[in-house]
Amino acid sequence: MIDDEIKDMVLDYMEKGFLENIVDMFKHDESLYPLIIDMIQDERMRVRLGATALVEEFSAQMRDTLSPIVPALILLLTNPNPTIRGDAANLLGIIRHRDTLPFLMAAEKDEDMSVREIVKDSIEEIKARW
Repeated sequence: MIDDEIKDMVLDYMEKGFLENIVDMFKHDESLYPLIIDMIQDERMRVRLGATALVEEFSAQMRDTLSPIVPALILLLTNPNPTIRGDAANLLGIIRHRDTLPFLMAAEKDEDMSVREIVKDSIEEIKARW
């Protein structure tokens, strides 16, 4: 479990644009990965965008290290907030974990048109990899 003080610090650093510092922290401490879930649920847009940049960074270099956050991202596909659902679908598309396809396919029926579009794009990303 991540200490609230560390969580607040990392999310605040992300808001301030210290992505490189956060990437370095995550490279040295994989126990921080669950903070990505907190980031995409944060009300600050810069924090949410930073989460996407962080996942993109790791998916290019160390995709397998992101596997532990996949179940939490799948759960967020049913979050009441469409922004969070869309962000979760987007991150799943970036990670491109084949086991997420059934969950994304179920999310193709989301009530929000933007979420459906993101889900569709994520499915295409995953299928293109396999």
